[in-house]
Amino acid sequence: MLRALVALLLLANLVFLAWSQGALDGVLGVRAIGDREPERLAQQVRPEIVRILSPQAVAAAASAAESRLACLEAGPFDGNTVVAAESALAATLPSGTWARVTTERPNAWVVYLGRYPNREAMQRKEQELGRLRVDYDELRNAPDLEPGLALGRYSQRTDAEVALGDFARRGVQSARVVELSRGGTLHMLRVERADAELTTKITGLRLDALGKGFVPCPRAAS
Repeated sequence: MLRALVALLLLANLVFLAWSQGALDGVLGVRAIGDREPERLAQQVRPEIVRILSPQAVAAAASAAESRLACLEAGPFDGNTVVAAESALAATLPSGTWARVTTERPNAWVVYLGRYPNREAMQRKEQELGRLRVDYDELRNAPDLEPGLALGRYSQRTDAEVALGDFARRGVQSARVVELSRGGTLHMLRVERADAELTTKITGLRLDALGKGFVPCPRAAS
């Protein structure tokens, strides 16, 4: 009995020694030294290309990737035309690519100078306004009034009329009040984060329902 116990202990020690040296890894399926180094290092694929980045470097990389994404929008549309525009897009782009952005736009009146026959005539007026120290900006996105200048924008015609009188007293001649846009509910179709490939595809769309098509969002919207 004692001999058998000694023999059993000796056999157990031999098995443990063989396992601890890794001789039984393939048989038992349990590695003697687990997944510790250096075996794990030996299994790496092209370790020379791995770089450890600081939090600042990660943030800079994320910012650079974000800066390559573009915000694009088409419109404005009213309640009827936005439905037609979305239907046209649905046949071309995957659902969820764009979103409808709805705003309530008030009436807009402007104290206006123009329409000038050419830009040279407008620039002469700009020089005159500079001498009078009157602020102005060039009207854009108003084809019927371009080239022209806006001395002020107002939501009420009465406010615009009062401002017109003030400008006349300061020496501004030939200005008048015009309605720049009529208020109402307007819709834009916007793609918030378009990569280079999607930007090329969207800006290349030629769909009558989109009007002028997609253009970069105003900075305030982006």
